[in-house]
Amino acid sequence: MKPEKYAITFACYNQVEYTKKCIASMIAHGVDLSRLAIVDNASSDETRAYLETLPLGALILNQDNLGCGVAWNQGALALQAEWTIVMNNDVLVSANWIENLIETAEKHNLKVISPALIEGELDYDFEAFSAEASSKMKDALRLGGRHAVCMAIHRSVWMDVGYFQPVPKLLGYEDTLFFHEVAKAGIAVGMTGASWLHHYGSMTLSLLKQERGLSQKAGLGSRYNYKLLNQSWLARKIGKLKRKKQLKAWKEAELQQYGMTMHGVREHGDFVWVANI
Repeated sequence: MKPEKYAITFACYNQVEYTKKCIASMIAHGVDLSRLAIVDNASSDETRAYLETLPLGALILNQDNLGCGVAWNQGALALQAEWTIVMNNDVLVSANWIENLIETAEKHNLKVISPALIEGELDYDFEAFSAEASSKMKDALRLGGRHAVCMAIHRSVWMDVGYFQPVPKLLGYEDTLFFHEVAKAGIAVGMTGASWLHHYGSMTLSLLKQERGLSQKAGLGSRYNYKLLNQSWLARKIGKLKRKKQLKAWKEAELQQYGMTMHGVREHGDFVWVANI
């Protein structure tokens, strides 16, 4: 796949060690760093010094923590391509993750697509696991599935629904609002078992909650955020129940066919296959 076909962007806020692991993983799997636009949201650790050593396609250094929505928009606009991969920085990638992600999207005419993932401690051989899992589940597809740990977005989506809400106080709710607009527009989305990531677990969001004195279990919803959805409480409740039912159906079907699902969590040194994502 020609590098010009895609661009990758993520936001940083401290947590330099996770950023280093992510970049090392990309380099190991042949990612051209000139296709990577990184936005630093006023980190106070060694993040900026590290990023300035990399041959990136774009590096944006914000004076304040402007949140995910602003940063993702900055990255997507700084390095434009047919496909923009918006992702977290606390992940590891696998062999052919970009090719498998985009080729699956094009095969099924999807405009937003997310990879399968394992979350939690890296206490297993991710390289061996991802090679086997991507082969085993290469044809597995969740039509309507998606998540914001990583999503490849076709440029037509920006024209149809716009970019992310540029409001710093949303504190990670930007993806919910974006997916809501995508669904309203009838844009086809999906999740594929052909591409896998390891996700350590939203380290940046956890740090933000810690700094603001919020519980790590605190949800991202608030009256302000919900208001932006322009939905009644009942509509939100019905939508949540429908999604929960769909996630359960996907999990059961995948377990029956593959003995695993597209979303696993590491617990006590083993894989736990879960429905929620």
